[in-house]
Amino acid sequence: MSLRISSILSLALALAACGDAKVDDAKSLAEAEAMARSKAANGGAIDCAVSGFKTFSRTCTVERELNGTDLMLTIRHDDGGFRRFKVMKDGSGLVVADGAEPAVLQTIGNNQIEVQVAGDKYRLPATVKGKAVN
Repeated sequence: MSLRISSILSLALALAACGDAKVDDAKSLAEAEAMARSKAANGGAIDCAVSGFKTFSRTCTVERELNGTDLMLTIRHDDGGFRRFKVMKDGSGLVVADGAEPAVLQTIGNNQIEVQVAGDKYRLPATVKGKAVN
């Protein structure tokens, strides 16, 4: 079952950043869930610039899917195209789940990352090195 919210990456990275500390897991999970609820108002839309466009627009959506123990994200373009990513459990970010092009991640602003794959760019909310998402 897919859940379309733009903050799913923040939830995944918050969970991955928790490590093995059981006490912190519950607190971090509760914080991540609260953040996901607050971000859900966006209807799952994220800013993206696809097919080589330079200007970002809020026209892509994010779908979340558990594949065994792996969290997978599918970012859908308004033209029908999409990219799939695997969220790394060690908190290092995302890797491309299909295709030959690698994902390049960079932190931009507070609690946001930009993911670039070939000519496509996506801006996602994220917990960066244990910091909470606004």
